[in-house]
Amino acid sequence: MAIRKIPQRKCVGCGTSKDKKELIRVVKNAEGEISVDLTGKKNGRGAYICHDAECLKKAKKAGRLEKSFECQISEEIYTRLMQEIAADE
Repeated sequence: MAIRKIPQRKCVGCGTSKDKKELIRVVKNAEGEISVDLTGKKNGRGAYICHDAECLKKAKKAGRLEKSFECQISEEIYTRLMQEIAADE
């Protein structure tokens, strides 16, 4: 039996590659709405971030989510991400 390959994704904050399941996914759907995708299965373009407050601060300061999605990210999304990170710690 073949060994299954585990999908790797890169954190927009620190730039390290990790298993997809270890990261939080932020998604932009076809209507242009940005949301936090905890299931990892929503349709749309995704960007990933570590479960680390420092990575989120780096990504926010450098505008990396805005660059990934080519649009403005509301403060509500950053607040939701911070809540998810705080819940995991």
